[in-house]
Amino acid sequence: MKLKGKVAVVTGGARDLGRAISVKLAQEGAKVVVNYFDNPEDAQETLRLIREAGSDGIIVQGDMTKAADVKRLFDGAVEAFGERIDTLVNVVGGIVGRKLVTEQDEVWYDFLMDVNMRSVFLCTREAVPYMGEGSAIVNFSSQAARDGGGPGASMYATAKGAVMTYTRSMAKELGPKGIRINSLAPGTIATSFHDRFNTPENRERMKGTYALRREGEAREVADLVAYLASDESSYVTGTNIDINGGSLFS
Repeated sequence: MKLKGKVAVVTGGARDLGRAISVKLAQEGAKVVVNYFDNPEDAQETLRLIREAGSDGIIVQGDMTKAADVKRLFDGAVEAFGERIDTLVNVVGGIVGRKLVTEQDEVWYDFLMDVNMRSVFLCTREAVPYMGEGSAIVNFSSQAARDGGGPGASMYATAKGAVMTYTRSMAKELGPKGIRINSLAPGTIATSFHDRFNTPENRERMKGTYALRREGEAREVADLVAYLASDESSYVTGTNIDINGGSLFS
């Protein structure tokens, strides 16, 4: 129960990685505020699992690229659990689709940057006034930020690279307040993300190149998030941690 009595906000917390993280934080004792965008059924199931884990939580719908929705999320957290946020996990983001540079327009650029970087900025800005000594932020970058991503993923990789840089900058800015901030760079994790944007054949081929010869599991990512949210990582900040089974060494 390394997060007993703490309050955590997880954006994109209703399914896949977000759900695994929300439930893991609850198992460690945190009260969890779950943001979701468009699937209340998924959010309700995640809330059920949080309560099954013996903790409490709420669900709040919102688009994390919109400042008004972000404010409503944190207002909901404060109303439910008081004016204190110990952990923010910025899971919201995605590749959305694949387009070569000649197929991209300004709308595509804005959308990819908004969902992957603007969401992190808005949520961090809103959370920090409620955070104090020992608080932690965990951002999600991607292995694509290390290697440029696959075909048609240039804007996704670029936005995730911005998340890495923003994490380093915020570590310097927030460190004197006792707030730590780190990001993760996942490789291939077995979630619906890769079900949508990869092929079974390519996934099998790729596994043969990984040191561990397998994809990661959502629970393994959640375990790392819980570590970064806890006092066990009290001297870790500004890092971008690879979790990829040995598919890339940075």
